[in-house]
Amino acid sequence: MAANIALLAAGGEDQNPLVPATYDIVWSLVCLAVVGFVFWKFVLPMFQKVLAERTEKIEGGIQRAEEAQAEAKEALEQYRAQLAEARTEAAQIREDARTQGQQIIDEMKTQAQEESDRIVAAGNTQLAAQRQQIVTELRGDLGRTSVDLAERIVGESLADDVKRAGTVDRFLNELDSIGANSAAGK
Repeated sequence: MAANIALLAAGGEDQNPLVPATYDIVWSLVCLAVVGFVFWKFVLPMFQKVLAERTEKIEGGIQRAEEAQAEAKEALEQYRAQLAEARTEAAQIREDARTQGQQIIDEMKTQAQEESDRIVAAGNTQLAAQRQQIVTELRGDLGRTSVDLAERIVGESLADDVKRAGTVDRFLNELDSIGANSAAGK
């Protein structure tokens, strides 16, 4: 290193050690211009192409996300509309079921009342028929009993059917008129 210092001192030129020589500056500028031209011509377009693709992908992804979000909102609104419609329909079905149930109950009550009325009417008819049969049997028994008693009281035989039938009918008619007078007197 001392040798270098001695050579510089011997040169006698007044050159600043911080400023490079002119030929170094010129050749450095030429190299910088060539590297800059190659960078500007080849590297920069590829870099811009990659940036443009990435920008397009990002913007496309954002756009697709916005579209998907819009579709999701639309689907949500459709779902809510369908849900509201289903609830309305379910309420209508419940109301129809209640109405039909009430109609069925009313029909069953009407049918039960009709059946009850029919059974009561049949019972009344049967009762009237049995009453008439009993009255007829009692009249016959009463007639025979009264003929037997009359034969004992009178002492003669009332075996003649014509006489007996007339006597029994007259006696029963008197009983009916007594029963009707006592019922009217009450």
